[in-house]
Amino acid sequence: MDPDLRTPFDFTEDAATRRDLGLPIDLRIEPTEFEASPPRRPRLGRRRVTTLQKVLVGIVALVVTATMAGLGTFATFTSGTSASHQTSSGTVVVNLGATGAKTNRLNINATTIAPGDTIQRTVDIVGSGSLALASQTLTTTATTSSLLDTDTTNGLQMVVDKCSVPWTEGGVNPAFTYTCGGSITSVIASRPVVGSNLAMSNMTLGAGGGTDNIRVTLTLPTTAGNTFQGINSTINLAFTETQRAGTNS
Repeated sequence: MDPDLRTPFDFTEDAATRRDLGLPIDLRIEPTEFEASPPRRPRLGRRRVTTLQKVLVGIVALVVTATMAGLGTFATFTSGTSASHQTSSGTVVVNLGATGAKTNRLNINATTIAPGDTIQRTVDIVGSGSLALASQTLTTTATTSSLLDTDTTNGLQMVVDKCSVPWTEGGVNPAFTYTCGGSITSVIASRPVVGSNLAMSNMTLGAGGGTDNIRVTLTLPTTAGNTFQGINSTINLAFTETQRAGTNS
């Protein structure tokens, strides 16, 4: 065999001696660096967990925990009951008596008056509300104005009083006169005819209302001079009732 031939195998020392003597060579093959290592077998039962897998597992755990916590929030026992309570308001109602009789003569005009004359008119103030009252007031205004209402000294003066029973009417329209068969009480003392929110004394203020028999007297003072000739005023009277103060109901 040609000694220069090279094989990927190594010969032992005994093989070289036998070759020199011309004896048959017992070749023993030893693995060299050219021989590939056997492939690794995967280890069963163990698995390498990557960082991404760990993060995903953590996120899933958080979601599951939050969901269970949310379910726990709404999983509560409840109980309820109810009741009905009706509330109604009271009323304040005021009206004037019927016209055409002594129950309301305020619509009767007075003409050709002279200094020293007196004009009397009666009216019933009828309250029919369910609430007691704190007060009643009168506001007078001049829708047509003149010295008769603007001159507070020489112009028309007003007195309001009340009879405990209906007034007795006398005289001839429009020059009516009135007398009281019961007792007379003052409602508004003498003052100029025009005024705002004038307190009315001795009026019926109880719940359920009632009727107050009122007489309004206007007088033109004797001191009214010639400047009062041929003039006229129209006086409007507005009566107001005010409910009692609030209380525990």
